[in-house]
Amino acid sequence: MILPGATLGVLGGGQLGRMFTLAAHSMGYRVVVLDPDPRSPAGLVASQHIQAGYTDHAGLQMLGDECAAVTTEFENVPADSLEFLAKFCRVRPDADAVRIAQDRIREKTFIQEHGLATAPFVAIYDAGDLADAFTELNPPLLLKTASLGYDGKGQVAVDTLEQAEAAFEQLENRPCVLEEVIDLEREVSVILARGTNGTMESYPPGENRHASGILDTTIVPARVDSALAARAVEMAHVLADAMNYCGVLAVEFFCTRDARLLVNELATRPHNSGHYTVDACSTSQFEQQVRCLCGLPPGATTLLSPVVMTNLLGDIWMHGEPAWENILNEPRAHLHLYGKHEARPGRKMGHYNCLSGSTEDALETANNIRGKLGF
Repeated sequence: MILPGATLGVLGGGQLGRMFTLAAHSMGYRVVVLDPDPRSPAGLVASQHIQAGYTDHAGLQMLGDECAAVTTEFENVPADSLEFLAKFCRVRPDADAVRIAQDRIREKTFIQEHGLATAPFVAIYDAGDLADAFTELNPPLLLKTASLGYDGKGQVAVDTLEQAEAAFEQLENRPCVLEEVIDLEREVSVILARGTNGTMESYPPGENRHASGILDTTIVPARVDSALAARAVEMAHVLADAMNYCGVLAVEFFCTRDARLLVNELATRPHNSGHYTVDACSTSQFEQQVRCLCGLPPGATTLLSPVVMTNLLGDIWMHGEPAWENILNEPRAHLHLYGKHEARPGRKMGHYNCLSGSTEDALETANNIRGKLGF
């Protein structure tokens, strides 16, 4: 076990790294952040900020020499960098697990190899693969880059081969997956923490609503029947065990109208849809990240209250600083801002959690605040 007083590291200086850092500080650990941005949200609250890129071996070695263990706040840190860093300290999750989630082709193939369903897809490596793919799949379809796509980026809706060929060129002829659009009832996610000995604790599934490809709202508990919720947790456990995972893992699911569960994607880190855990659970996902990194058993995941999490995007700053009193005057609402210096449309700037005795009441409170903030 790595106990308080030790120094932990995190690759990435965004809001997830910031919330990890705050959780680690509250538990008595020092935190070093490596991020190239001199004003990164995590770097501003860390004990030390190494301003370096994620492939900078000198910076990585400095981080590894300083820290007892290092984690990552996003899955696009090159897996090779994690392997290099592992020469100097513990790295959790490891490069093998992160490598799976960095590439949609590897990820979806891995999921299917372990007996779980995804949306029907075909791997596209060059434009010549598209014609054969259209004989296997039923439009409407989505063409998604295999790597570096998030929050709706790197994907194009297509209905015809001609549209797909144009979209592949638009996506710079990079490897992609062509995937059937699913007739959804809803989307849910499971956040779990898996320790070094395989012990797992899972949060109740959250129900996710998206706008323009970006998560807008998470409702917990998800409004699904108990059998489906239990099946989602079981499927997430299968994947975590198959990866021999250590850390916080998010698994996103499509729920179809005929009650099937399809795995959409994995996130090898805390997840936006788990932000409610900070206010509404006995252990937050960020404390879990600290605990798993340090070889401690995962904490209890008891849901203390129904809760609705709502993202705050940069769009609402377009006419000046938002009127935060609309959140702060509500006793059941909790505001979290990320310390980002520039608000841009679609950029995640913060979130708020609304707690109540029922999901319906929490959702009503969240929507009332949304209306007052004007989004």
